[in-house]
Amino acid sequence: MRLWWFACATLMVCQTISFAASASQRERGASIFVESGCLHCHSIRNRGGHRGPDLSGVGRRLSKRRIRRQILEGSKVMPAFRDDLQPTELADLITYLRSCRDKR
Repeated sequence: MRLWWFACATLMVCQTISFAASASQRERGASIFVESGCLHCHSIRNRGGHRGPDLSGVGRRLSKRRIRRQILEGSKVMPAFRDDLQPTELADLITYLRSCRDKR
């Protein structure tokens, strides 16, 4: 019985730490989104440009893998950012974009 309570308490602490880490990661990702110039072409929640798609709901539509590929490889109209982002910046940006889950 003691082991069960210990396991539950440990799980709750881990979930809290994970949520806090992801919250700070989302905040850093939001800053990277602005600092990298993404806002010039893309909008999120009616803030930003309109040359590229609105990303308010991108986290609902695209997987983490697909977002990563789009950022790194770009497309015909979007430049690739492979050489512009550090691995930690890329991870933070993806975490932020995955949190953009508005229904659109």
